[in-house]
Amino acid sequence: MTTTAHTSAGRPPVPGASPSEARRAQRKSFFASIVGQLLEWYEWSAYAVFAPYIAAALFNPADTVSGLLATFGVFAIGFLFRPLGGIVFGRIADRRGRRFVLVTTMLLMASASVLIGLLPTFTSIGIAASLLLLLARIVQGFAHGGESATANSYIAEIAPARSRGLWGSAVFMTIFGGAFLAFILGGVITGVLTEPEVQSWGWRIPFLLGAVLAVVALWLRVGMVESDVFAAEDDETEAGGTAEAAAPAAERDPAQDGLGAEHFSARTLSPLSPALSLVLIFFLVSGVAASNYTWTSYVSTYAQTQEGMDPNGAYWSLVAALVVGLASLPFWGWVSDRVGRKPVLYVFAIGLIVTVFPLMGFIDHRPWTLFVSTSIALFLLSAGAGLLASVMAETFPTSSRTASIGFAYSLATAVFGGTTPYVNQLAVKWDVPWASNLFIAFAAALALWAAWRLPERKGIDLTIVR
Repeated sequence: MTTTAHTSAGRPPVPGASPSEARRAQRKSFFASIVGQLLEWYEWSAYAVFAPYIAAALFNPADTVSGLLATFGVFAIGFLFRPLGGIVFGRIADRRGRRFVLVTTMLLMASASVLIGLLPTFTSIGIAASLLLLLARIVQGFAHGGESATANSYIAEIAPARSRGLWGSAVFMTIFGGAFLAFILGGVITGVLTEPEVQSWGWRIPFLLGAVLAVVALWLRVGMVESDVFAAEDDETEAGGTAEAAAPAAERDPAQDGLGAEHFSARTLSPLSPALSLVLIFFLVSGVAASNYTWTSYVSTYAQTQEGMDPNGAYWSLVAALVVGLASLPFWGWVSDRVGRKPVLYVFAIGLIVTVFPLMGFIDHRPWTLFVSTSIALFLLSAGAGLLASVMAETFPTSSRTASIGFAYSLATAVFGGTTPYVNQLAVKWDVPWASNLFIAFAAALALWAAWRLPERKGIDLTIVR
């Protein structure tokens, strides 16, 4: 049987392509998806990195604390629209294909980024500046919900089964990588420009630059192909038969998955109801999201506003710590492909519960304390974050995979991710900083329970997940 890469319409992008040619096309698509994700997360992270300057420019500058709270409130509202985007775009991706959604969300994110970069200040147009910022973040949140769900499905589906953990870790590498780029730019801008210059116009640079770079990512994504897993499901729907009629497991190219058909025919899947699957993934993502947005989005603001750390020192400390996080993600993905997903998830959840209080308490005005604490936190966080794409894909069936991921993933990041910087800042304002640490530990405990209940499905053939 000749294997071809299909589009959602059932047409091969390279008619008669050999298995090796199809795999090369999917690797190019993998690269295009990763580049686009990286830029989208860069634009998303830039908002948190420059939050103090955005607060002063687009909210009432007379009350800096309220302005910062309002800025993080808008950050949280953007997250509230992610579940809607995940559901809407997830259903589209499960019907029209992953590629279509990844191109559309790229366009929406770039447009919103341009709007933020060109917004008039609060001094110029008053409350309208704050409302326009809110609109831009709503658009970004809606697009991000669909982008995250589709990218998690797409990359897990095109990955070889025996290396799905390693390949899937690339999805979260774009999240850390986006923050990495945003903090680098933050360090450069605050190092080169004076404080008044950054406040006047320097904070706009990341958003306008991101929109320009998005054009390159969009060009790459236009040439993407669909995954074999989705194509097989699409053929099944059109033929009214079984997935095996379109692409039998016995006829799948062993080099593609790295596992023979005998491995899958002997595998007995542990039963998991759709409702329980959604709850478990929601809890797992919640633990990742709460820690991620604390250690990549909020901790820099905390160090500057509460500990008196120099902004430039804080930015470069985060850049260095994110290098540790970036290196940790593929490591934990690789480990999970060998020992299983569950042991690595236990390291993540238990590690964060035990360390969150001492790590946050270790931070003071010296940049190196921020680097040490964040590096340890990101190393542990990577054990859970790097596995999300593979675990979610191995939990949900192809016919509803993107929609299910879109709902559970986006809702969890809205509840435990987007609200985390706001909760952290509110706890500081009320002089109970320990409460924010307790919030993170609670989310990690939910993730621990989810890891215990989830079945071990390392290396499963995704076409037999039902």
